[in-house]
Amino acid sequence: MPENHSAPPPILADKHHDAPSAFTPESLLREARRQKECPPAAVPAICLLDPDGDLLRRLRAEGRATRDAAWPCYHTELYRFGEAGLEFGIVGCVVGAAFAVLIAEELFASGCRLLLSMTSAGQLLPHGAPPYFILIDRALRDEGTSYHYLAPAEFSVASDALVARVQGAFADLRVPVLRGATWTTDAPFRETAEAIAVMKAKRLLAVEMEAAALYAFAAARGKPVLCFAHVTNQMGQIEGDFEKGEADGTVDALAVISRAAARLLET
Repeated sequence: MPENHSAPPPILADKHHDAPSAFTPESLLREARRQKECPPAAVPAICLLDPDGDLLRRLRAEGRATRDAAWPCYHTELYRFGEAGLEFGIVGCVVGAAFAVLIAEELFASGCRLLLSMTSAGQLLPHGAPPYFILIDRALRDEGTSYHYLAPAEFSVASDALVARVQGAFADLRVPVLRGATWTTDAPFRETAEAIAVMKAKRLLAVEMEAAALYAFAAARGKPVLCFAHVTNQMGQIEGDFEKGEADGTVDALAVISRAAARLLET
């Protein structure tokens, strides 16, 4: 039977974006609490996704992070820590679009009021030598998860209101924080020279694995999410790549995160 080339690819078909999900984070967490005998408890109002896990490892090594025994997630552990007078929840090693949104859904179902993500990223258009940071204002949707939340489009876009509120918050930090667009992929080892050339032509600053899906989730669910990229490498194309800076970049990353959180909590 010949293929029907006019039909949409399966990932775009039958999504019904406005319909409620039969499977919800609340029901998953309910059963996890029952099985694990965890009492109902809220997570901190500000939560952080740490895909590389460097922030969490550093906080634990310094004795600054305490595991939350009431977090019932089947796949992760949540820790609490304080920074700049604020309490954060942090989940480490949440790598990739699907995993990031799974945990984001669970966090917001558990009392999170603001979600930040700090992921490492590969440099596309150079703005000096890495490391530096990007406040991601839009992300190209080259992954699958975002299409389950929003109708097809080239980009997922950050909340204009959230981006506006953090403008100027990072001016005096020692490592620059740029604003711009990234390429979100779920196949990092398929970043071909041809694909990279296309993304550079689109003026995308870096490549990462979570932002497009997180922003699609945020838009569909009406949740406050802001994503940062820590540009740490040139995709392994030079010797001595993947250097993040002092303490694996955690000192500077925490400064960016705490500044953003403080601004976003201002009334």
